[in-house]
Amino acid sequence: MALQPIKVDTAELKNRARELRAGSRILLSGTVYTSRDAAHKRIQQLMAQGAPLPFDIDGAAIYYAGPTQAPDNLCIGSCGPTTSSRMDIFTPALLDAGLAAMIGKGGRSEAVCEAIKANGAVYLCALGGAGALACRCITSCEVIAFEDLGCESVKRLTFKDFPLFVAIDAEGGNIFKEGRAAWAGK
Repeated sequence: MALQPIKVDTAELKNRARELRAGSRILLSGTVYTSRDAAHKRIQQLMAQGAPLPFDIDGAAIYYAGPTQAPDNLCIGSCGPTTSSRMDIFTPALLDAGLAAMIGKGGRSEAVCEAIKANGAVYLCALGGAGALACRCITSCEVIAFEDLGCESVKRLTFKDFPLFVAIDAEGGNIFKEGRAAWAGK
């Protein structure tokens, strides 16, 4: 029998991250911000200058996505995850600033895994290749920063029961490491 997904609101992520375990399925609802390579670079520059950020990092969830233009019947177009490791150079500083969760696809560097543990955060994975379906779990989308970056601008999204897997948890559980170890043992 499959375990039921855990319903989580983004407002609770910072407090609930330590109870989520690698391999668990969750349905995430609430505010999430998109940010990819170019936006991460600008956010890092703002942090280095001590300038205000486009959103409050403390307790936030970032989705590594660059959504396509919305069709007439939806608030957003296809919105699948991008490869998370491209943001690894920026991630420890964001976690140290209070970032509660990241959403993307693929494994993370050892430095990011350690920063996740040290900060009690969580890394969530979305199903790659299903962006056209994922967008149906997004109820609002607003560009809030770096509009000149087009699809890579920072957007404020509202998720409603967005399906995700806990990939790396706050205790060090890691589906990528555990999966490789299990496969090597066969």
